[in-house]
Amino acid sequence: MAVLRLGKLSAILLFCLCSIPRAPAGVTLFLGEPYGYDGALAGTGHAAVYLTRVCATTPVLLRLCEPGETGIVLSRYRSIGGYDWIAIPRIPYLYAVERPEDIPLFANTKLASFLRDRYRRNHLESLIPDLPGGGTPDGAWYQLIGASYLRTIYAFEIETSPGQDAKLILMLNDRSNRQRWNLITANCADFTRQIISFYYPHSVHRDIIGDLGVTTPKQLARTLSEYGRHHPELHSSSFVIPQVPGTIARSKRVKGVLEVMLTSKKYMLPIFLFHPYAVAGVVAVYVQHWHFDPGKNALILDSKHQLDAALTRTDRRVVQDQLQELARVYSTDTDADERHRTSLQAAAEPDLDSSGGPTLQVRVNGEVTPVGIARSNVLNVPAGSEFASGLMKARLREELKSAAARKTAHSDVESDLVLLRELLALQSKELASVIGLAAERRILSSEADH
Repeated sequence: MAVLRLGKLSAILLFCLCSIPRAPAGVTLFLGEPYGYDGALAGTGHAAVYLTRVCATTPVLLRLCEPGETGIVLSRYRSIGGYDWIAIPRIPYLYAVERPEDIPLFANTKLASFLRDRYRRNHLESLIPDLPGGGTPDGAWYQLIGASYLRTIYAFEIETSPGQDAKLILMLNDRSNRQRWNLITANCADFTRQIISFYYPHSVHRDIIGDLGVTTPKQLARTLSEYGRHHPELHSSSFVIPQVPGTIARSKRVKGVLEVMLTSKKYMLPIFLFHPYAVAGVVAVYVQHWHFDPGKNALILDSKHQLDAALTRTDRRVVQDQLQELARVYSTDTDADERHRTSLQAAAEPDLDSSGGPTLQVRVNGEVTPVGIARSNVLNVPAGSEFASGLMKARLREELKSAAARKTAHSDVESDLVLLRELLALQSKELASVIGLAAERRILSSEADH
């Protein structure tokens, strides 16, 4: 029966292969920066694998993509429905929304949690059910959805063939998908290493010395980059998926195991006290490997999901001058304006508009108004243009910070400036309308008195 089932699946996949166009990329390593240093291997980040031509019937059953679909991200986390791996479509994995135009322009923890839970209830309820009272469960599941709110992600892609994708689908669907997670021997990077090695054996490997035999995301990226350079026919490339601007803490630089030890007094001091000769070896390995920069010379994925160059110092100065000019023309950007916007955002409740775009319920002129916060709806409510323009200025200030600029696409900043100008113009019209209405009421009141 197993042989017949495998044969039937092979026939179906072969038929599907004849009907889909060939994609330029196939398997992509996602190297996620760490966003919290609270574990035994804190600072090593996270690894997942993005498959361009592989999609999912359910989060645990794979199939080939149909035209127009953009693939899935496979990742291993602990204690999620008892499964070893979960498949999430690319856009929800990165942003917890289903359409690129609905990606929030500026995010906080409350909004990210709302969007994740909304997606969970719509698509993952069977794997991650509500609490008995209908509440949102705790656990690591939130890292499966909206990863770009937590961290910057470096992507390393390498070409695959449709036949390789079909074989991977058969393998993963046929074998047991039960939890195997172990911090040292079966972590997220081990799973990613197995998937990439399925396509290209010996293309990635762990570092016995530099990472003490533990598979780490940075080591996978380093070895896959080397493999791509030695195999130009596979058209390997890399790019950066920036963390969504907002008030959520920025992720940190990704490290290897010995890098974590060298930069942490908690680990380094005991080693130095009890085995000082080990320190020299640790330093030597560290110097050998720390030079690998996963974002070096990489293009940036922009809001249109196109690749563009990062901001330069000159670009930053030009944009900063333009922001100052806009503030002068529209008499905005005072400390009081910023404090007011910050307090409004903290009090605002997230929601969705009729098209499914994210909004914030903001108190405007004494009334609660749903203000769009994505490119699809940010211009839809003129009454909320003052709040929305404040968010756009906060986004641009975040993008122009020196560390963030290296991970910000030039095209995004240009489109953000266009949006800001449109919002400021709306704000001026709305203010003029309010002033005119107030003047008209005063005139009518005066006439009534006479």
